[in-house]
Amino acid sequence: MKYILISLSALFLLAGCSGKKYYEPEETSSNIELNKESLNSKIKSMNKIGATLNDNKIITKEGISSFQLPEGFEFINLTSDGKIIATNYIDKILIGNEEKIVKDVVVAASVKDNKLALIYSNNTIELVDMNNNKTLFKEYSTLSLANDTRITNPYFMGNLILFPTLNGKVIIVSALNNESVKNIAVDPDNEFNNIISLNVIESTQTLIVASPNKIVSISPKEILSKSYDLRDIIVKDQDIYIATIDGQVIKLTANLEEVSKKKYKYAKIHALAFSDSLYAIESQGYLINISDDFTSDTVYKFSFDNEERMIAIGNRVYFGSKYITLP
Repeated sequence: MKYILISLSALFLLAGCSGKKYYEPEETSSNIELNKESLNSKIKSMNKIGATLNDNKIITKEGISSFQLPEGFEFINLTSDGKIIATNYIDKILIGNEEKIVKDVVVAASVKDNKLALIYSNNTIELVDMNNNKTLFKEYSTLSLANDTRITNPYFMGNLILFPTLNGKVIIVSALNNESVKNIAVDPDNEFNNIISLNVIESTQTLIVASPNKIVSISPKEILSKSYDLRDIIVKDQDIYIATIDGQVIKLTANLEEVSKKKYKYAKIHALAFSDSLYAIESQGYLINISDDFTSDTVYKFSFDNEERMIAIGNRVYFGSKYITLP
């Protein structure tokens, strides 16, 4: 009887393994040059707009830095004039070459017109006058115990400062009188609900905010929302592109109308990237190039270790200790 039970257990184990499905394209193309270039160091940490390498160099939209951050600091943002903002996740932030003492652990920060907008790990937000280090605004929010790692920085939008909190809200503060003017609940109900993306479509003055589970469009006319389980999101010109956990790639308008979509069966998409057209990086080693109208696509083999960190910035994809530039 013991041997029968062992055999049955083995059978169920094999059945479970064989039942696991992976994305398999019908055909792939080799008509692309993906020259991998070295970073000389692996990615240590990252957010939506940049990364820190193990050798303390950083990756931003400008490429790989020639300088290194001080030991213990990690990149979080750029100022409007190109200075690096970094945190030591203890008691300091770095703005350019200047270190500032802070009261708690900073996880996100932005600077404009000598105003420093901070988000702390305990979900407190603060606006500081950098000329005299005076607090202009401060608000304590509910402590968030579980966060997606893609924490988003505050955003200066005209005379407003948008603070994306760790518990699924956007707190809007006036830069004129340093007072809160509006709180928008993006995704208050899910466990992982911090804001992972915050962009503005300038032509329509529409704010696009996303949590791991929801996208919200905020325009002067209305507030709209849709639920998606997001793997990645890109806002490009007037369009929104998302990849979902179930292998869909979807193109949306600013008011969240679905223009086009494609479903890739069993696909696990790591990231989206944009060159002259949209690319999706799939975990089994594929690069999917999708036409602008979503009527066609081309799949290329793209070997990488899907256990390593990956970030796409513009037309470059950084992974492990290498990167490629998309054509």
